[in-house]
Amino acid sequence: MKRKSNRIWWILGGIVILLVGGLVAAKQTGLIGKAKPTEVDFTAVKKVDIIERVSASGRVQPEVEVKISPDVSGEIIALYVAEGDSIKQGQLLLKIRPDNYESLLARARATVNSSRAQYLQTKALAAQSEARLIRAKANYERNKKLLADKVISASDFEQIEADYNVAKQDIESVQANIKAAEFNVAGAEAGLRDATENLRKTTIYAPVNGTVSKLNVELGERVVGTSQMAGTEMLRIANLNNMEVRVNVNENDIVRVSLGDTTDIDVDSYSTTGRKFKGIVTEIANTANGLTGTGTSTASISTDAVTEFEVRIKVLNSSYKDLMAQRAKRSYPLKPGMTASVEIITDRRPGVLAVPIAAVTTRGAAQEAMNRSPNDNNDNNNNNGDKPANQAPAKKEEIKEIVFVHQNGKVVQREVKTGISDFENIEVKSGLKAGDEVISGPFIAVSKRLKDGDPVVKRDPNKDKKTEKPEE
Repeated sequence: MKRKSNRIWWILGGIVILLVGGLVAAKQTGLIGKAKPTEVDFTAVKKVDIIERVSASGRVQPEVEVKISPDVSGEIIALYVAEGDSIKQGQLLLKIRPDNYESLLARARATVNSSRAQYLQTKALAAQSEARLIRAKANYERNKKLLADKVISASDFEQIEADYNVAKQDIESVQANIKAAEFNVAGAEAGLRDATENLRKTTIYAPVNGTVSKLNVELGERVVGTSQMAGTEMLRIANLNNMEVRVNVNENDIVRVSLGDTTDIDVDSYSTTGRKFKGIVTEIANTANGLTGTGTSTASISTDAVTEFEVRIKVLNSSYKDLMAQRAKRSYPLKPGMTASVEIITDRRPGVLAVPIAAVTTRGAAQEAMNRSPNDNNDNNNNNGDKPANQAPAKKEEIKEIVFVHQNGKVVQREVKTGISDFENIEVKSGLKAGDEVISGPFIAVSKRLKDGDPVVKRDPNKDKKTEKPEE
């Protein structure tokens, strides 16, 4: 019985030895413990033409649009234009009731006449004062000699001398009154000119050639003049032959936009026809939207707000010349307020080495921070209190642009320098050569999971379709 038991132990020991030896051999040969290859997409590096674009959206507006508000208040008693009418400079547009301003003009004229009469009266008084001064002076000179000859008494001469001094003072007073009368006349004449101008402003004429793009008032409506407040906007005159698109460009893209850049314009009204218009950048704002005030405090600006700059793009007439010929004489293919999307062509690079944008990722301190486990973060937070105050902060690792190149079933991490990009490809200035096979997807693998030396295998593009359940 004992011998039989020993035999069983020997058999079990032999089995264990065989299992251990098999596992060791399998591991050495790579049958077990081998990393499972990542399924990825391969793309060859090749030369393509890249056109860098900046996309933005905005609205179509006339290059020149004049807003007309009255200078005086009152009721509109005549309206000679309608929305859409073509007008010429100097054409009569409307009239405001002039009754009150005619009365003010008559009152101003009366004030001028009264001031002029007062001025003439003052000059007449001045002439009388001069005559009295001449007589008082002659009497003073004559009695001065009589006093010397002791013909008159000193008291009599003192009275005569006092009369002479009063006459001189009267002349000075009258001359001051003449000056005041002159100022009164000038003030009255200024009031007359003002009343005349206000009466003239009751008749509104077109300041420029164009089309009435917007009419906000009706016959009989009362309007407020700009001399009192903001004023009533009565109508707008625009030159609809010259249109532009005003778009807002993000601050990250505005540095790439330059005056003279060409653009492709997609107006929503023509999107169903596939019609594209051509344009050119004519104006770039120097100040971000909402920061026009010189005293704006940076502390009051929300950090969550998107900073954008206005860019104006002239729509080239040649791009819709055929539409103008097809339309009625008073109709225009582009109207103020139409929504439009633009693609500003900021750079062109023909025949440059490029890879898909998804193939380029970054590695460095930021990537390590994202890949760090939550426990590591907690440990670091706990150790912050033990860090000496005078200890220098660790130097941040430089962020590098990299791609993963496929070589013999594995990936090789390679640093690259990139240039411009479009919606699909990005230029590679260094680090790759034509024909290299790079990993272009999936995004999560390229951006986070792949590491230098990882095994990879080509992904079956139909795999996901095969696993999908058929619709019931």
